[in-house]
Amino acid sequence: MRSQFIAVSLTALTLSACSQGSTSPFAGFGPRPELPAPSKGVLPTVNIAKAIGWTASTQPVAPAGFKVTRFAAGLDHPRWLYVLPNGDILAAESASEAAKPKDLKDRIAQWVQKAAGALEQSPNQIVLLRDADGDGVAEFRSVFAKGLQRPFGMALIGSRLYVADDDAIVALPYAPGDTVATGAAVKVFDLPGGPINHHWTKNIIASPDGTKLYATIGSNSNVGENGLAAEAGRAQVTEFTLPAGPSRPYATGLRNANGLDFEPTTGVLWTAVNERDEIGHDLVPDYMTGLKDGAFYGWPYSYYGAHVDVRVQPPRPDMVAKAIAPDYALGAHTASLGLAFYKAEAFPAHYRGGVFIGQHGSWNRRPLSGYRVVFIPFAAGKPAGPPEEFLSGFLNAKGQAQGRPVGVTVDGRGGLLVADDAGNTVWRVAPTR
Repeated sequence: MRSQFIAVSLTALTLSACSQGSTSPFAGFGPRPELPAPSKGVLPTVNIAKAIGWTASTQPVAPAGFKVTRFAAGLDHPRWLYVLPNGDILAAESASEAAKPKDLKDRIAQWVQKAAGALEQSPNQIVLLRDADGDGVAEFRSVFAKGLQRPFGMALIGSRLYVADDDAIVALPYAPGDTVATGAAVKVFDLPGGPINHHWTKNIIASPDGTKLYATIGSNSNVGENGLAAEAGRAQVTEFTLPAGPSRPYATGLRNANGLDFEPTTGVLWTAVNERDEIGHDLVPDYMTGLKDGAFYGWPYSYYGAHVDVRVQPPRPDMVAKAIAPDYALGAHTASLGLAFYKAEAFPAHYRGGVFIGQHGSWNRRPLSGYRVVFIPFAAGKPAGPPEEFLSGFLNAKGQAQGRPVGVTVDGRGGLLVADDAGNTVWRVAPTR
């Protein structure tokens, strides 16, 4: 059986080599991306950047005028970051875990994930990091909370730290300066969970007035192949009214939203979304968009407005007619996860008000895409310039992944923090001056 699996995997790799997508580093970016016709091979493209980690002498590369430091190394799959009011940083450590594969396609998918640095025992904890002397390196760390269930997003409101587990929003007590949670996690809201829980990473953000939480809830499939009943309450951003509800869908048709942040001039909530796979190297671009209350963004019936996905049966032309196109494409299969607007003043004026996106990187595109942090300038609340590569070097010359960026945030001193789950590091980028 193992030899059959390897043979099929190699076949997939061979098929993926027969064609490739655009080699432009910013193909499929922008407010009006060029979308090729969909295509579908016998097997999905498999093109893996094997995760190898960093050596002591290697690190990501920032633009001239910036320095990169290892804010915290030796972590255990850090995925998401949160800045506390006193400057301490919380890092959620969690990982995908291997379930019993249902079929050969599942076996191939798990092989790919393991090679890419995923599918390990989930740490299920939050680590607190403190840089008291301001040198860009956290000299103190403590396990703030453990025994959680694949924690991801975090939001502090008053004395309660809300955490998005893979099936619930829980709350922990917090007082300024705490290095360990002084009480157990208490469930506040249910979130869609198992038994499939395909996209388990769930992020949260508090409304500016602290009366609501917004949660990203990814789909349970690529394009509904597990049945639309399995998608109940999924592929959307949900609004929860505190302290105990009610909840409502805020925006729907979002295959797998992760990053959330409020644009600083308009107050609009923006998100980064992973789009669907298996219809071409350059389809479908991931994207970021300002969310419109009550809007439907197409998944699974269509993408980028009225581009129908014929794999979804029965068709729903009524839903396609409702679908609106997102604001800005971020390239196909880049796995754009983190999203943070720059609201500080330490960076040069060019960066202020713009957005940083953590692109975790592709596994099913040739050539590889993502594996970097990109920056898009904003003006008057909208993207206002070409995309820029801000943090690179995650892929080495052999196409191996030394690291993979996930969550991005801006710390209390105006530095950009990047969670690197394959490199087990949180990186900090700051001006050299």
